[in-house]
Amino acid sequence: MFRQNFCFLFTFLSYLSIGYSFVLLSTAPRRVVKVLKVSNGAWWGQWGPPQFCAEGTYAVGYAMKIEGGQGRGDDTSLNAISLFCMGLDDVRFGGKITSIQGIWGHWHSNVSCHKVEGTPTFLTAFDLQVERDLGGGDDTGANYVKFKCRDFAAATTPYELAAPPGHGLYGRTGSWSDTCPQNSAICGLRTRVERPLDHGDDTALDNVEFYCCEENMEAGK
Repeated sequence: MFRQNFCFLFTFLSYLSIGYSFVLLSTAPRRVVKVLKVSNGAWWGQWGPPQFCAEGTYAVGYAMKIEGGQGRGDDTSLNAISLFCMGLDDVRFGGKITSIQGIWGHWHSNVSCHKVEGTPTFLTAFDLQVERDLGGGDDTGANYVKFKCRDFAAATTPYELAAPPGHGLYGRTGSWSDTCPQNSAICGLRTRVERPLDHGDDTALDNVEFYCCEENMEAGK
């Protein structure tokens, strides 16, 4: 399974670069229309394979795997992010997805977007809290992630979704990512995670990208 995911990753990451943004080639399993990034992600570790919600479903909520403060021990803070996927009808469950994970901490309860005037809303933008490189200090990389929710057609005003307590232990949030275009929402992710270093300074999850998808009208034909 790992070898298959690894090969898929190299195929999937054949990007056409246009400045800072990227255009995904048609090898992605979903109709990806935009890649959401932030500029403050940490650089340690390696990118894992992208994971996607089932066709026709989109991210409605998320959970974080976080290691609490270790006192004089080695802190890693955010270790993983998972997304929960639902269909546009708010009935079909599209799975729970996550990319590679750090090994420390435990999962916190998920939080989900709510309906606005009876219309389901989905994750469409994100903001990442990251501790800067401390040099010889105890680095933690990413500490926390929060999102904005909006209906699929972009007819409602976006609102912020943040799991309690609303922030991590270390670092600062940067600027918000771009937002998913009209008639699309977040449908997948990949994370950058540093492997355990034994006696080194571990950081675990350091960066993340999310993928915006539109409906594939030809799916199932």
